[in-house]
Amino acid sequence: MKFSEEAAHNVMNKHYAIFDMDGTLIDSMMYWKHLAEEFLESKGVTQISEDILEKIKPMTMTESAALFRQEFSLNGTPESIAMEMNAMMDEHYHKNIPLKSGVKEYLDFLYQKGVQMCVVSATAEPLMEACLKRLDILKYFCFLLSCETVGAGKDKPDAYLAAAKQLGASPADSAVYEDALYAVKTAKNAGFYVIGVYDESAEKNWNDIENLADETIRSYYVLNFPVI
Repeated sequence: MKFSEEAAHNVMNKHYAIFDMDGTLIDSMMYWKHLAEEFLESKGVTQISEDILEKIKPMTMTESAALFRQEFSLNGTPESIAMEMNAMMDEHYHKNIPLKSGVKEYLDFLYQKGVQMCVVSATAEPLMEACLKRLDILKYFCFLLSCETVGAGKDKPDAYLAAAKQLGASPADSAVYEDALYAVKTAKNAGFYVIGVYDESAEKNWNDIENLADETIRSYYVLNFPVI
């Protein structure tokens, strides 16, 4: 497959871009999908309801930890539990989570156009930095911003608005790239131009993402770019 600059130009014409990381830039969602179960099993919890797993999707790590602490009577503070969970992901971010196909070429094209880019993720900033540096795309971003730092998950617009402010941009001048429906809704409602990015983990919501987002990317490579 071949990356197309013409297709990329058609997909995004904003001067500022805010990228989600997990499921948007990197193929990490399977690791995150199993993290809660991996962590809770290490604490002796073997029965985890789908309701709990669904609830934590828009949460920050600390918010998830607080829920686990309450539901399963875990020892420690939400912050200390979140640190344990982050430690479990650390090795994956440092060693084996891959880029999604075509991402580097796509970012390089935007960078050459002068687009100012950043990453906003629920993932902690040290993990973001370690992973993006290993994958050789950290250089494309002005800064990385974690929802943990902002104090709100992506079910609220705080992190997007903080990123836009740091970029010196308004929401209308900024494109937000997201793979999760709830995040697409949040960014769209906050006035951002939203580009939905396909990820297998959110396949059941893809039709809703296509209907809600301003544009969508099925793949960063030309053979699967949507016709615009």
